[in-house]
Amino acid sequence: MSARIFGFALALISAACTTTETAEMDAAAEDAANAAARRAWVERCTDFDEWDKPAPPFRIYGDTYYVGTCGISAILVVGGPEGDVLIDTGTEKGAEIVLANIRALGVDPRNVRSVFMSHEHFDHVGGMARFLAATGAKVTASAPAAAVLRTGRVSVDDPQAGSGHPPFSPVEDDALEVLDPEGRAITAAGHEFVPIATPGHTLGATSWTWEECEGGDCKRIVYVDSMNPISDDTYRFSDHPALLAAFRKGIADIAALDCDIVLAPHPSAAKMRDRLLGEAPLVDRSGCRAYAAAVAQRLDQRLAKERGDD
Repeated sequence: MSARIFGFALALISAACTTTETAEMDAAAEDAANAAARRAWVERCTDFDEWDKPAPPFRIYGDTYYVGTCGISAILVVGGPEGDVLIDTGTEKGAEIVLANIRALGVDPRNVRSVFMSHEHFDHVGGMARFLAATGAKVTASAPAAAVLRTGRVSVDDPQAGSGHPPFSPVEDDALEVLDPEGRAITAAGHEFVPIATPGHTLGATSWTWEECEGGDCKRIVYVDSMNPISDDTYRFSDHPALLAAFRKGIADIAALDCDIVLAPHPSAAKMRDRLLGEAPLVDRSGCRAYAAAVAQRLDQRLAKERGDD
């Protein structure tokens, strides 16, 4: 069931209505409010937009909401009294927008108990310490990502280590939990979240999948890491066979997932604007396979360039 938290936009319901009529009117009002929020997002945001540009929040499906900026995703999964989950915070400035968007939905950010993350670059986790301080939540990250969060500095082994990634506020150790290396599911916010190791863009990159329902209609959501094989001017993926093998495995794991709705750390990487415009389907069973195929193609192109192929 949807959390139905667009209370700020719901029409006043007549006291004379029956319980069924009230519920139907409430649902219709929420749907109208969410449609307006999606239109506002499309009007406000462009493809590959600025990372700290404010964007309105909207419901994706069921209890899953987009609360990020125009250029950086942040995903809220509402769990009610059990607490909520956030995936990614954006930059430090972006985290303030995320907090404001959560409040705009009528949710107290202090109800966010767990924060998950995609990969350990400042544009996605630079605001992590700020968000944790504001909410009291804890962040769960892979071991390589946790090491970066502790220092606020990109790893020396990161493919983009020499690209000038700025430092960010580190996360206190007592607010940090390390993912089980076996990738066991985490139960939070009334959902079961399955982490999937997808290193390549960074060493600690993680994708996430969970089931979301509206009534009896359940969909599998997959938040896929960027998985973009880019680097600084000196790094060669072909010189790091272990990472390259893990990169390939992550691509195959994403392609094999049960997958209905694909989300990504940069909304345009998952064609968010096209899908909100109705120019591409929100629910697409081939979405993960297509995403994985595009990543594999970019990786092959990158390796061919490293070999000096024409």
